[in-house]
Amino acid sequence: MKTLLVELCVALCVTAGIALGASSVHEFTMKSLDGKQVPLASFQGKVMLVVNVASQCGYTYQYEGLQALYAKYKDRGLVLTGFPANNFGEQEPGSDAEIGAFCKSKFGVTFPMFSKISVKGADKAPLYQFLTDTKANPKTGGEIQWNFTKFLVDRNGKVLQRFEPEVEPQSKEIEAAVEAALK
Repeated sequence: MKTLLVELCVALCVTAGIALGASSVHEFTMKSLDGKQVPLASFQGKVMLVVNVASQCGYTYQYEGLQALYAKYKDRGLVLTGFPANNFGEQEPGSDAEIGAFCKSKFGVTFPMFSKISVKGADKAPLYQFLTDTKANPKTGGEIQWNFTKFLVDRNGKVLQRFEPEVEPQSKEIEAAVEAALK
């Protein structure tokens, strides 16, 4: 009975995205905008760009560049993942349905978008606890400072690089890093 309870607790934690001692983004399951649970392990073998996004931010125009980057590299193995967050200036006030409609109608977003989460503070989503953990990710960890912070993740779910919001999605810096990760 005790073993069954432990297994059930572990299964529930993993489903909720609470992977204790995580070493890879593939250990998390996140809810998509349409409410489906998506194990990030489904992206194993692909290079990921993980971005916290917002619809009413000065950087919101970057959705266009993110979509262009995704379109350019998706056939080579890049998956871009957008995580709406309302942590900075309440710049993502909408519901998941409103966020999805905005992204599609305004920017033609086709890359995977996830349910609104917190990327900072006491209610920070477990995925972002991992991404910002300076012990797990000493080169790229640290608190998220604003919307459109980008994490490049290798095919095995390890964080390779972090790009702050002012680094444009189609910049030479990001494109070179994506190219290198795809090789």
